[in-house]
Amino acid sequence: MEAPCWLSHAALWVAIATLSLLLLSGRRRKLNLPPGPKPWPFIGNLNLIGPLPHHSIHQLSKKHGPIMHLRFGSFPVVVASSIETAKLFLKTHDLNFISRPRLAAGKYIGYDYSDILWCPYGPYWRQAQKICVTELFCAKRLDSLEYIRKEETNALLKEIYKFSGKGIQLKYYLFTQSFNVISRMVLGKKYLEQSKEYSIFSPDEFRKMLEELFFLHGALNIGDFIPWIDFLDLQGYVKRMKALYKKFDRFLEHVLDEHNGRRMGVRDNYVAKDMVDVLLQLADDPNLEVKLERQGVKAITQDLIAAGTESSVVTIEWALSELLKRPDIFKKTTSELDKVVGRERWVEEKDIANLPYINAIVKETMRLHPIAPMLVPRLSREDCQIAGYDIAKGTRVLVNVWTIGRDPAIWENPNDFIPERFSGKSIDVKGQDFELLPLGSGRRMCPGYNLGLKVVQSSLANLLHGFVWKLEGDTKKEDLNMDETFGLSTPKKFPLVVIAEPRLPPHLYSL
Repeated sequence: MEAPCWLSHAALWVAIATLSLLLLSGRRRKLNLPPGPKPWPFIGNLNLIGPLPHHSIHQLSKKHGPIMHLRFGSFPVVVASSIETAKLFLKTHDLNFISRPRLAAGKYIGYDYSDILWCPYGPYWRQAQKICVTELFCAKRLDSLEYIRKEETNALLKEIYKFSGKGIQLKYYLFTQSFNVISRMVLGKKYLEQSKEYSIFSPDEFRKMLEELFFLHGALNIGDFIPWIDFLDLQGYVKRMKALYKKFDRFLEHVLDEHNGRRMGVRDNYVAKDMVDVLLQLADDPNLEVKLERQGVKAITQDLIAAGTESSVVTIEWALSELLKRPDIFKKTTSELDKVVGRERWVEEKDIANLPYINAIVKETMRLHPIAPMLVPRLSREDCQIAGYDIAKGTRVLVNVWTIGRDPAIWENPNDFIPERFSGKSIDVKGQDFELLPLGSGRRMCPGYNLGLKVVQSSLANLLHGFVWKLEGDTKKEDLNMDETFGLSTPKKFPLVVIAEPRLPPHLYSL
């Protein structure tokens, strides 16, 4: 009996599909992948990743080597954990790994991939990057706004002085100073003063929003790796992202409405006062390669606020935590400050070049506590070979700078805080020295790193110049908790509580 025509066709398609799978699996077996642990079905190697992913991946790289292949659910992931492999991904083949994977954070928090952090490589990203480099973070603009950084640093020092001899949660004061700097530079004024009618969120509410933002940007969302269960939102991260987006969007809509209102009121005599003004002017520019929509202005503004605030707060808190465990370093620091600056004035940004030990402390802090321990993930745009291994198009790439900063082949006693290791060395954090990459490297490096360094260096120098720092109560330096939490950044798990006592003449604190 002859089989029905549709059955013959079905059998043919089954045969073709089976042959295709065999061919594809045969081809896959021929790929020379980097070494790595054997993945489980469906989840891949996600079972090996703990609550601090950079620690888990650090341990795996010890076993499998400086270039390692993992599977996170349905997606291949390659991890670089050495100077040599980092240089291959971020310099030699930078253009092939310049894009970003499309993760939920970019969709729900980054205005559908309109921000600088998550937008894919292409004309829009190139334009946004150019705006940052030539318009927002150019040397001329940063120099012209130095007075804001100076005023807010002085306000920080005065506020801490009010509580001399009392225990304070340092992070709270650092956040206020850092946000006020960014708020005035980016938004044109302080938006978080509770006494003002235009306040939308209190400083504490906004601090929690930024902490949530950084956590969700770095969280391992299961749906990003196993797409077919994405709709379940098993961890509740997408729900949190949507709630956070609504809060930020409410704030940013208010900011843009105020700026547009001022522009309409001035009209022909309008002069850009801040970075949002610059972005809105560019949005009206018909000559832009890609039109900058309102959504893009909000996305870029959010990036500027978040990155500019969080990075300096986290770095300074870690720096003081490490220094409290090493009183001998305090003595060297204050000796340098007294010699270069003296005791009759505060540290200015122009002094930083003459304070090599302060610079060494910042570098050592960023080595042990990089702002983004695995940088922001990149994406392979095409098939290629790295170090003799096949890297397929669509592979997600992580560069574990946390591991590089602890490589005993590079750093003697790598787990110890030793600023002197940078004495006489020209290593910096600007992306050219691959043993120290806290801010990334290549085309996708943080575009605002110069501003971040200025705030961190001058703020830390003044805090060390103006106060003697002690732990609260009977807490001993050995008991200071140095645990961290994971997100896009890695802040201290338990905020630092300290006592500050003035070390300069009283009149300086009232300037």
